[in-house]
Amino acid sequence: MGKFISKYSHGAAETYRGKHRFEHWYVDNQVYFITARCREKYPAFAAEPAKAIFWDRLEHYTSAGEFTPWITTLMNNHYHMLGYCRKGQLLGMMMQRIHGSVAKLVNHLLPERRRPFWSEAGHQDYFDGCIRDETQCRRAYLYVLRQSTRHGICRDWEDYPHTKANVALDEGIKRAIKLKAFLEGIPYRRYQQKRKRRKGPLPR
Repeated sequence: MGKFISKYSHGAAETYRGKHRFEHWYVDNQVYFITARCREKYPAFAAEPAKAIFWDRLEHYTSAGEFTPWITTLMNNHYHMLGYCRKGQLLGMMMQRIHGSVAKLVNHLLPERRRPFWSEAGHQDYFDGCIRDETQCRRAYLYVLRQSTRHGICRDWEDYPHTKANVALDEGIKRAIKLKAFLEGIPYRRYQQKRKRRKGPLPR
């Protein structure tokens, strides 16, 4: 039997400005990739006190939301996180509280208040993706791990204090396989689109 997926969107319309409207999927016992960016790519986390606020609130609310971050990287205007969600119905509230508290506290440090702080087009405050399998999990983990080197901040990710690996990759995958915490059997739209561009229409 497949997993139950609870879906939420900021609007009833299926599309927004000609594009498919993004949905949040809330799934129990699931590995998630989560990412968000400050509005207009504003470097709200350039200062260390702002980064400290982010880490404090992230630790507090992920614990309350029964979410275990495996690896997280915070840059000056965005972050990426891969982790395990025990109860999907807690995820939306967890993200709301992380983003709301971080925005409120960091705004006190900025020369001008940013409202909205996170929102992008279509009111998409953040992106959450259910990891489908081990391959996708490895790619996501390494993507988060290498952010500091990818952006030219340092040569070794271990030299960047705002990449925090709480769970080793192989350890996390082993645990996820044991718990059946991948969303197997449901195609990932982004991969489908890439395949369609390379090979033409997908077979029915």
